[in-house]
Amino acid sequence: MLLELRDVTVCYDTAMILNEASLAVDTGELVGIVGPNGAGKTTLLRTIAGLINWERETTKGMRKELANITLQGSITFAGERIDKLPAHQIVRKGLILCPERGRPFREMTVTENLKAGAYLCKDPKEMARNFEKVYELFPVLKERRNQTSGTLSGGERTMLAIGRALMHQPKLLCIDEPSTGLAPRIKDDLFKRVKEIYELGITVLLVEQDVGFAFDLASRNYVLSRGRVIAEGTAEELLKDELIRKTYLGL
Repeated sequence: MLLELRDVTVCYDTAMILNEASLAVDTGELVGIVGPNGAGKTTLLRTIAGLINWERETTKGMRKELANITLQGSITFAGERIDKLPAHQIVRKGLILCPERGRPFREMTVTENLKAGAYLCKDPKEMARNFEKVYELFPVLKERRNQTSGTLSGGERTMLAIGRALMHQPKLLCIDEPSTGLAPRIKDDLFKRVKEIYELGITVLLVEQDVGFAFDLASRNYVLSRGRVIAEGTAEELLKDELIRKTYLGL
């Protein structure tokens, strides 16, 4: 098993965002996480990537009005516990998060953003190969390589964020809500690119608000609601359950 979460609970003061969430992703899978707004999907990915630990450390000892963050449970990646590791060490192990809405370094060019994703790569030839792979997947990034990333469209920012994550050659790529705010045509193209990434042999954990987008891509899916994993299965299995389909998926 590449990634395994067991009874992961995250609280901000008395607000429980994740409630004993458990899931697993095996090497070579594309696994989806779906659920309504506020289900805790983004917090789940931030916890896996070590950003909740970072947030806990940066707020420790600060103003009383800041939330007291607690994290319980275990997260194992490639056979090693990572739930107490800082985010940069998790990145070094090959677990990379592509955040919602891309969040590029807006004042930097496309090329500079991609280089930032490869900051751990010390081999110029390897970096050049990674650039070519990203440009092959996303030709528009090559066309925009000298453009300031803050001027890109929403779809281009998403592509840049995924490309930046791929520059580190991830063992597991966690993608948060990639289709948010995109036009249908751009969403269809992004769907093809994510599928191509998976077909390159990269394990993917995909969080999506668009259930159809996730179900069409993923071999297995988890349904998250109020911080709990309430169901797991293939798209066909989940859609057969009328309660899950109507109550949690809005279909």
